[in-house]
Amino acid sequence: MTDRYRSIIDVHIVLWRDGLVLLGERANTGYGDGRLNLPSGHLEDGESVVDGVIREAMEEIGITIDPADLRFAHVLHHRGESGAARIGFFFEALRWTGEPVNMEPHKCAGLLWADPDALPPNIIPYQAAGVRNCHHGTSFALHGWD
Repeated sequence: MTDRYRSIIDVHIVLWRDGLVLLGERANTGYGDGRLNLPSGHLEDGESVVDGVIREAMEEIGITIDPADLRFAHVLHHRGESGAARIGFFFEALRWTGEPVNMEPHKCAGLLWADPDALPPNIIPYQAAGVRNCHHGTSFALHGWD
């Protein structure tokens, strides 16, 4: 009998303000440094996707989100260039407490609000697909499987 495949599960928080989406510039992480992405991270063992996205929002951008103020927006099954796959859950925060700030300057060079219809060219493609799908109301998509 073979071992079951286990995929990495990512959680992403999508904040909208005045039609713009919040992105951060990765730095000193060893992956995608200098590129933009949503506040996000990997799900921890024993953690629900809702608890994970709330934790990541607090850790990365210092905001508090009540679970009732989260809306599931999208799930993306992504396969990277190496062939490794991951599943990303994207949640939109309808409301939050606090002003988003860069809580991890050792991993993030800064935050910016971007137009989802004209995303900066240095956004990580997986993240760009997630933002576009959230913006257009698409609940599920494949990325990198072609």
